Amino acid sequence: MAVSEAYKTFLQDILAGFGPVTIRAMFSGAGVYADGVMFAILVNDTLYLKADEAFGRDFAAEGKGPFLYRAKGGRPVAMSYYEVPERLLDDPDELALWARRAHGIALQAAKAKPKR
Repeated sequence: MAVSEAYKTFLQDILAGFGPVTIRAMFSGAGVYADGVMFAILVNDTLYLKADEAFGRDFAAEGKGPFLYRAKGGRPVAMSYYEVPERLLDDPDELALWARRAHGIALQAAKAKPKR
């Protein structure tokens, strides 16, 4: 589930239209951050964007689903991050639009969390 340095560099380049991002290692993947909020994850050199129910339908319309991992006992758990359609990796301008939407969803989720 590692993320290659080449893929991280590629993503920073194609997300330039979105704005500067920071990529931080987490578990066996990485988180993609902007303005201190994680709005995407990287797993196995694959980009997943944060989505709510409505945005998730846009991914489903493109044939893409949520990131799944196996919990203890082997049951699959779906996260609220959806695989980016391949075509967006060839269209940085449209990818930036999708990334902005994911970032907005991540900001809303962060605001909704109770403060400790």
